[in-house]
Amino acid sequence: MNNKPLILVVEDDTSVRNLITVTLKTNDYKFLTAQNGNAAIIEASSHKPDITLLDLGLPDMDGVKIIKKIRTWSNMPIIVISARSEDSDKIEALDAGADDYITKPFSVEELLARLRATQRRLSVTQTGTASSVFQNGSLSIDYAAGCAYLDGVEIHLTPMEYKLLCLLAANVGKVLTHTFITGKIWGNCLENDVASLRVFMATLRKKLESGSETQYIQTHIGIGYRMLKVE
Repeated sequence: MNNKPLILVVEDDTSVRNLITVTLKTNDYKFLTAQNGNAAIIEASSHKPDITLLDLGLPDMDGVKIIKKIRTWSNMPIIVISARSEDSDKIEALDAGADDYITKPFSVEELLARLRATQRRLSVTQTGTASSVFQNGSLSIDYAAGCAYLDGVEIHLTPMEYKLLCLLAANVGKVLTHTFITGKIWGNCLENDVASLRVFMATLRKKLESGSETQYIQTHIGIGYRMLKVE
């Protein structure tokens, strides 16, 4: 039985669309396609795919507008695949609600790796996060107790570090922009908040990764941070 997710491919470039769909077919993914924004919205609302792969430069509508429309009714993961490589473009798409961003040209291996990471996050969500304990590799967070542990040993975190850790854990595998994080933690995004965020993240990473080869937090320079899924 094929338990792989249904993927909506939104891409107007025939060669790129064919590359993606052949890759999906070869790896036993189910998929739908759309060549413009209006078709994408119709497919997304009628077939309710599990994941959307979205090009931003569509003939009838900017991809960011599509993300915002989909986000009015669905939290399904949206992975942007775009030739736009500026940090400002990535930040705009991620802040609009995209979950990840792949820059063209991309490798088939990278696309499949991003899909696997998104699937893992979906499976965590679908099996329910009602559990009061989060586990990722040797890291565990006991939400009820308000404590975090590495290999069973409590990590001494400041209240701000703990809030940041919980926010990253709730979005494991997803790139969170500076704007998103500061909005959730401080309620706004001022320049000094971003500077403070960098300091808090540096101290949090030091506590999580000191004396260990395991990387839990990945920095996306100029964009934000992602908690990596540790096997």
